[in-house]
Amino acid sequence: MTLAGDPGRAKLPDGTGPAIPEPRAEDLLRWYDRERRHLPWRYAPGDAPDPYRIWLSEIMLQQTRVETVARYYERFLARFPTVETLAAARLESVLKLWAGLGYYARARNLYACACEIVLRYNGRFPDTEEELRELPGIGAYTAAAIASIAFGRKATPVDGNVERVVARLCSIETPLPAAKPVLRRLAEGLVPETRAGDFAQAMMDLGATICTPKSPDCPRCPWRPSCLGRVRGVHEDLPRRLPKTESELRRGAAFVVLREDGAVLVRRRPREGLLGGMTEVPGTDWSAVFDLADAQRMAGQLLPFVPAIAWRRLPGSVRHVFTHFPLELTVFVARTPNGASAPRGMRFVKLDRLGGEALPTLMRKVVAHAVPEAAPAAKSS
Repeated sequence: MTLAGDPGRAKLPDGTGPAIPEPRAEDLLRWYDRERRHLPWRYAPGDAPDPYRIWLSEIMLQQTRVETVARYYERFLARFPTVETLAAARLESVLKLWAGLGYYARARNLYACACEIVLRYNGRFPDTEEELRELPGIGAYTAAAIASIAFGRKATPVDGNVERVVARLCSIETPLPAAKPVLRRLAEGLVPETRAGDFAQAMMDLGATICTPKSPDCPRCPWRPSCLGRVRGVHEDLPRRLPKTESELRRGAAFVVLREDGAVLVRRRPREGLLGGMTEVPGTDWSAVFDLADAQRMAGQLLPFVPAIAWRRLPGSVRHVFTHFPLELTVFVARTPNGASAPRGMRFVKLDRLGGEALPTLMRKVVAHAVPEAAPAAKSS
């Protein structure tokens, strides 16, 4: 195949010597047939792929490591084996099962997408990139991945692994994100007419196991002779990236109310926005200009049934990093008698039942900080 726009492939860097061979899809596919990763969502050669399982895995894999996804994927499938069972569930049940996986907008979009597939497509996934991209939570990469892997369409899913492989293969030194259009064009030029799904997965595996960000295993690479970056000695520095700007730290307070019977006060976050629909302990807004001196006053406004003198500020803080900003929470704890009832919109949950709640990782950290002995119970069951 010809890589249109691939600079410098005809000669070595000094302009002399033999031509550097173009990468061949059949070489990568031959390697993939031998070395493919055995993942729970991968179908065996000759088996018909299940679009539901592929869609579920691709949503879970967004910005999440394979090892983490594998644990959640099997448990999720056991509870929701088909798109119909997922659409028939309550959103709260989906969020509970997703708790700890992070990026919770994915779970809300997953549920919305399942409902639309059942209502609009009678439970059958559309098989083109254009139709798939109209569904909630499915962007360009995910649509291409589903179209190629589930339906054999000649589509090109381009993620960070693929960008790295192509940047090195073609020695593209333009920094990301400016390089994205040319990397996509070059990646599209590599896709064969047949076995597009296998090729997409082969590219993912190559980036994940051989062409890794640090210390790539070039001797084992099926495209080693064709790698311009390696020939030029710059492959480990590619793809180049512009320096990241530091996100501003946000701060806030979390208020942990513990009842004498071993229950903790929780509430549900609004469905829209960060951690939408998840369970949390009450707290303040998160802000770069948060004033800790006002925290107990805020607790009095939020939870007037707890006397001001009951609050105890814990030493240290809970830190968590979201995609766009780091967060630091100061934790206050108060204890109330058994007769205390929850304010409107809140409820008490026994600590040993927190594992069944849609408790995000941040709130697990808060509970563990406030009640260390309850940390195991806060994990997902």
